[in-house]
Amino acid sequence: MLRFNMKYSPRRGYWTLIIVIFFGILAGKGLVGSGYFNMHDDLQMMRQLEMEKCFLDGQIPCRWVPDMGYGFGYPLFNFYPPLPYLVGQGIRLIGYSFVDTVKVLFVLSFVVSGLTMYFLAREFFGRFGGVVSAVFYVWAPYHAVDVYVRGAMNEAWALMWFPLIFLASYKLFFADKKSVVTWVVTLTLSWFALFTSHNLMVIVFSPFFAIWCLIWLLYSKNYPRVISLVISGVWSFCLAAFFTLPVIFEKGMVQTDTLIVGYYEYTAHFASIGQLLFSRFWGYGPSVWMTQDDRMSFQVGWIHWILSLVILVLLFVRFVRSRKPTPPMIAVVYLICVGWLAAFIAHPRSTPLWGLVNQLKFVQFPWRFLTIVIFGFSFAAGSIISLLRNKVLGVLLIMLVLLYSWNYFVPEYGKLGPLTDEEKFSDAAWELQQTAGIYDYLPNTAKTAPKAPRGEIVDFIKGEGSILSIVEGTNWAKVKLVVKKDALLRINIMDFPNWRVFLDDNEIVKFIPETEEWGRMYVQIPSGDHVLYAKLYNTPVRIIGNLISLFSWIILISFLYRWQKGFLR
Repeated sequence: MLRFNMKYSPRRGYWTLIIVIFFGILAGKGLVGSGYFNMHDDLQMMRQLEMEKCFLDGQIPCRWVPDMGYGFGYPLFNFYPPLPYLVGQGIRLIGYSFVDTVKVLFVLSFVVSGLTMYFLAREFFGRFGGVVSAVFYVWAPYHAVDVYVRGAMNEAWALMWFPLIFLASYKLFFADKKSVVTWVVTLTLSWFALFTSHNLMVIVFSPFFAIWCLIWLLYSKNYPRVISLVISGVWSFCLAAFFTLPVIFEKGMVQTDTLIVGYYEYTAHFASIGQLLFSRFWGYGPSVWMTQDDRMSFQVGWIHWILSLVILVLLFVRFVRSRKPTPPMIAVVYLICVGWLAAFIAHPRSTPLWGLVNQLKFVQFPWRFLTIVIFGFSFAAGSIISLLRNKVLGVLLIMLVLLYSWNYFVPEYGKLGPLTDEEKFSDAAWELQQTAGIYDYLPNTAKTAPKAPRGEIVDFIKGEGSILSIVEGTNWAKVKLVVKKDALLRINIMDFPNWRVFLDDNEIVKFIPETEEWGRMYVQIPSGDHVLYAKLYNTPVRIIGNLISLFSWIILISFLYRWQKGFLR
């Protein structure tokens, strides 16, 4: 019968961990070697470069990126989740190139998602059941879409945290008092990781997580543990406050409407039943309006969805015989239902639901719910070992999944193309990265996105003068200039709340004329020798977010230190 795997020996479990890591690395087989690969979101190296420039310049946390927006800059990391690129910066410090750093981050997304699914499934189905679930999760076709087709770094990283969040929250309700702290901290860090990996996945994932917690609260009747759950939620939000508070309170400062209109309107990107369940089509092109013209795959995977139905039948038979639902049985049924519900939400028949929940439109692509589908079905797959007590069947299923998806886990054209950091960050490739994604977080001060490279940091619009020297950072610029006649200067940076301009250490008024299309700042300068200084300062929201995060991390680190030393035991 389905039962808990309560006894676990770390030494005995090493081999299963090694197997999971092996299959995770194997999923990244197409990324091994020199060179790079085509992807839809071909800004991964650019974002990593901008994050590095912020670190070197002392802009921590990074908010404003200077090279994007055609060189006029915009507040990318004020709104775009930074965690993969923060980890990437650690990889860069080891000495990896930008090309290799991005590939390592993608491989990590496979390996870690496999490990977290293994730990979740092992709790319910034992070690081998955990391996089966992990392989199904890593090798799901949509996982290959995320990495090899879309290049969706942040979404691939979000998949890493779903299983760990479910595991930690479950354990909170059933763990003894001595281990509650372990699971509170685990849940806190897992939610922090999801907050800082993908905003939209928080929206997608949260309702399913809330119901999961409600199920185990009612089953365990351990109502005091709700306090631990709340503490973990508040703590994780505070750890990520440097990012989450600006996202919540400053999103009105940028043109978020551009994220949900035109190509990004959700009504254009539903998947048909054929695409979800029956098609074996594989492509590296885009999702388009008409399903027959789509050039990317939205398949759940035959083995994934068929096995989910088989398991439901087996569970029904088991329940009829025993009339006693066990926690593994409840978990499997719930996550299979979640998987099918998520598949329905990706289908056009769910349009009324999208209309009822306004925030869903920011998900942009209904097929993003395939993240939840593969999470639910992959977890359930491991239960087949406990249901049929047949490890040979588990091995066969692993082999079938690998055979089914093997050709999906390769880059376009089946191999990496030659590319170096220098080639990616120069000439036409550099200009393309500067302009790509320009409408994602365009400040409201701009009527339209810039249409030409920036040029110098300042231009004389009226009057006469000359520039003696220019020094620029990521979120500041310093210009020494001589003005022979009172001048009107244009600062070639898009204005955004708390850009401040100083002339000879005294703050001066900046403004944007009605004729200005790109949101650049203008200042009046009298004649004479001057030092002009512009810098993006934190708003009160950013300051509060930074301080909350700082104190929350200090509390967490000190708490863990004292706990390790035994003071809190």
